[in-house]
Amino acid sequence: MKRYQTRSCSIVKLFVFLIFLAGCSSEPNSGKKIAYISTVKNSQYAKTFSDLHLGVLYDFNLKLTEADKSWVTLWVEGYKNGEETDPFRLKELSYGLHPTNKVVEGPIGFGIINPQSDDDVSFFLYSSGVSVPPQTVGNILEGIGATTWGFAIGDEEVALESGETKVLGVYRQSGNSIRTYDYQDINQITQMINEDKTVLLLKIKVEKEN
Repeated sequence: MKRYQTRSCSIVKLFVFLIFLAGCSSEPNSGKKIAYISTVKNSQYAKTFSDLHLGVLYDFNLKLTEADKSWVTLWVEGYKNGEETDPFRLKELSYGLHPTNKVVEGPIGFGIINPQSDDDVSFFLYSSGVSVPPQTVGNILEGIGATTWGFAIGDEEVALESGETKVLGVYRQSGNSIRTYDYQDINQITQMINEDKTVLLLKIKVEKEN
């Protein structure tokens, strides 16, 4: 009887150990990521834009966990009638390798001034301590047709892997009605680009330098 109890106890311990190993292996990405980003929909920046009727603002909070080793690139891609615009990257902001701090957190975003105008639309990008001032982008947008814009990520904080490209926001113009797409599904994004007259994609990538 004693030998049977000892054997049963050993089997139970082995079973618990295997469960522990399975739990560890099922969470390979549970560690700290290189960056975390979230939408800020009621910021002072957004309120100012709304109060002054300046246009559209995509405002986010970005936290870099290894700012001294990271390089951030924020850019806007353009598409018209299913084709890439020229230039393809309409606006780009790059910065990184913070000289003093490992963890850096602050605002980052993209603004469109006068989006309904035919010829004086301006774009700008900004982040903590660095920005690209408003510059006109020609007749990328047209002041006609159905227009919609929105965030491509939800209200929850999104973790970013090193080298991962994430769509943050979408601005769209269509001839008639605007249908709904999943902005994190590459196939649906491709369909949207082919079906809409004009599409702007706001994207971010954070890379760890060697």
